[in-house]
Amino acid sequence: MVTQYGYIALFGLLALGIVGLPVPDEILMTTVGSLTSLGMLSFCTSLIVCYLGAMTGMMVSYTLGKKVGKPVLYRYGKWIKLTPQRLEKAEGWFKKYGLWAVAFGYYVPGVRHFTCYLAGVSGVGLWRYLLYAGSGALVWVLTFLTLGHFIGQNAPALMGLVHKYMGVSVTVIIVLVAVAALIYMRHRKKQSLR
Repeated sequence: MVTQYGYIALFGLLALGIVGLPVPDEILMTTVGSLTSLGMLSFCTSLIVCYLGAMTGMMVSYTLGKKVGKPVLYRYGKWIKLTPQRLEKAEGWFKKYGLWAVAFGYYVPGVRHFTCYLAGVSGVGLWRYLLYAGSGALVWVLTFLTLGHFIGQNAPALMGLVHKYMGVSVTVIIVLVAVAALIYMRHRKKQSLR
């Protein structure tokens, strides 16, 4: 969609993904970052569009939380994957971390969708919300676009490294897992003897 419709699709997909529809936001932004390294999209324009899309989704979620509240979310949320379990998890995060959950919730799939609703339900002031949501969105978007841009520029070299060291990596991982399992079993045996 992004290669066909460009920045409009990017904006729309990110806004809908933040609201709660099943859009793989991180994969989308990483792919867009990769496209910027190939010169198909502009990095700066992509950054602005991704940021505006994320903030639009965050504002829609916040406004819905402020206007309709929790009962509607519990009743109709299942249609867009807002299950009561997910809502409780996000509510726990929000109670524990406050608006920091909004800022850092972007990095936790399944939580970022709800923290904005909960900020609206909790009656957090708009400007305070925008400060935390906006700064979190900027860091989140910049992280994944830059990651995609880096991967896109270095894809042939990275694939060469993966191909070259795949056998060694798998062997090292198997050995580490075996050693960890052996240590765990010995520790458990000592605990049972006591």
